[in-house]
Amino acid sequence: MKTLYRASRVHTLSHPPSGEWVLVDGRHIERVGSGAPPAADRVVDLPATTIVPGFIDSHVHLTGTGVHDANPEIGVARSAEELVSTLAEIAAEREGPTLVHGYDETKWANPRVPTLPDLDAASRLPLIVVRADGHVSLANTPALSESGALEADGVERGPGGEPTGRVTREANRRLRAWWAHQVSDRQVEELQLRAAALAASRGVTCVHEMSMPAGRGIDDLRVLLDHRGRLPVDVVPYLATTDIPQAIDLGLGRIGGDLTLDGSIGARTASLSEPYVDRGDVGIRYLEDDELAEFFHDAHLAGLQVGVHAIGDRAIEQAIGTWERVYGALDSRGKRHFRARRHRIEHFEMPNRSQLERAGMLGVAVSVQPAFDAQWGAPGQLYDLALGWERAATMNPFRDLLGRGLVVGVGTDAPITDLDPIATLDALEGHHDPGQRLSREEALRLATIGSARLSNQEDKKGSLEPGMHADFAVYEADPLGADRPPALRPVMTVSLGREVFAA
Repeated sequence: MKTLYRASRVHTLSHPPSGEWVLVDGRHIERVGSGAPPAADRVVDLPATTIVPGFIDSHVHLTGTGVHDANPEIGVARSAEELVSTLAEIAAEREGPTLVHGYDETKWANPRVPTLPDLDAASRLPLIVVRADGHVSLANTPALSESGALEADGVERGPGGEPTGRVTREANRRLRAWWAHQVSDRQVEELQLRAAALAASRGVTCVHEMSMPAGRGIDDLRVLLDHRGRLPVDVVPYLATTDIPQAIDLGLGRIGGDLTLDGSIGARTASLSEPYVDRGDVGIRYLEDDELAEFFHDAHLAGLQVGVHAIGDRAIEQAIGTWERVYGALDSRGKRHFRARRHRIEHFEMPNRSQLERAGMLGVAVSVQPAFDAQWGAPGQLYDLALGWERAATMNPFRDLLGRGLVVGVGTDAPITDLDPIATLDALEGHHDPGQRLSREEALRLATIGSARLSNQEDKKGSLEPGMHADFAVYEADPLGADRPPALRPVMTVSLGREVFAA
């Protein structure tokens, strides 16, 4: 069946650059044009609206986003006392273990986090509250005991050796993996559907799912693969593992994704070349150089696209230096294939000039999260407090990434930041360094075509032209013309020819 969508304006991000209608045949666009429209089986009139290509979020955790969306009040709390009160209310409504996400003590007037007695008072059942960045959790005594986290590295302890309730590293992973095993497949499916529906309501038509089996188990991905065809948005899965046969057996053409080479700045676990200013260490590295080189080499030869998580400059150096080892062993034909694969680095927040140049030479693609800069990048915010302004000022150099010719796409790392592409556009325009800011059209292209290129799908997604997937969002205000657009929401979203959201 052919459907004609008529609007006041269509931005194609292709040629011709604009039109007045889109003709859809099944899952694909047949034509975009102006003037007298062609015949169709069905006509959808959208007067005084603008159609743009559907947004592609290049870095999402669907189950975690569903968890966060179920209790967004966690992120609204502005003190330890308010957080504990909110946790007590949520836990009182649960019959089993509780896991919630989203607190950020750097937004509080007093950054003191709840203590173990505070958390124990909030619930007699296991209780876990994950920090916004996902690399720190707070847990009460039942959760710490039943999960086995107390025996793992990363349990913060007080002067007497008693746990404080704050955990990072392996202890954090154990807590979250334990909770994942308490949740039924049906509940996981519902959480993923909730997140996908949120994405559709924000004009997102495709997400790159960063599956984390170390924290959620492989069943989380199996559930997703079983029902992703019924979700309202298209899903491109990446599996954070070094187990290449496992990825191949699951039918995946991609591996790694958010596979962590380091941690986060909020947890002080991002891997740095110089210490954090508020403590003497330089973060952590999760993989040794030779282990990483073997993984990169074997995954590349297996025909997989590979991605890794690298935030700190030392982790970025490890990723680039290891890719150089693999690239240098290839002949000229192999090097062409290497560049075409577009192996990815997620986050890429602290690159220096040498690393930018070398990444460009390798053809490595980067997936950035502009909302990180909006949340934590200004003077006096998290990055400044942890790193000092000299280092924080140079972070997330979006303009420089484009200037060095890198393939760049954008995402939110939801639930770390809100699954909202309009806020992403605003963050790209409002970078803390005016020299790194992008125009609205440049930002829109990164959030559509750029993210499509990250998964080698630019022949299917990112622009509106004949033969492309029928993925688009409809707005009452023109996203390319609206002033400071954070509150802009679509009135309709179409994904793979399906009307998956209507206001």
